[in-house]
Amino acid sequence: MYEVARTFDDMVRQKQPMELDPWLETCAESSVKALRTFAAGIKQDYEAVRSALELPWSNAQTEGQVTRLKFIKRQMYGRAKFDLLRQRVLLAA
Repeated sequence: MYEVARTFDDMVRQKQPMELDPWLETCAESSVKALRTFAAGIKQDYEAVRSALELPWSNAQTEGQVTRLKFIKRQMYGRAKFDLLRQRVLLAA
């Protein structure tokens, strides 16, 4: 299982879309139920996963900003109204 997980990690980090299909076959034949379930989930969204491996674009910057905003919002919960939250978000940028 460790080797299969490591292969997946390498495939994603090095953006190797040609390795996806053989990896999915390996998981489907595995005796580990967690691997078979994970592979089945990837097959359901195959086109998106394949595109993520092929294309150079990422939404990491957007996700990072959303996480930052949620963190600030959680810190301010119950302490102030929208005006102070807005000011804190703008000052934090």
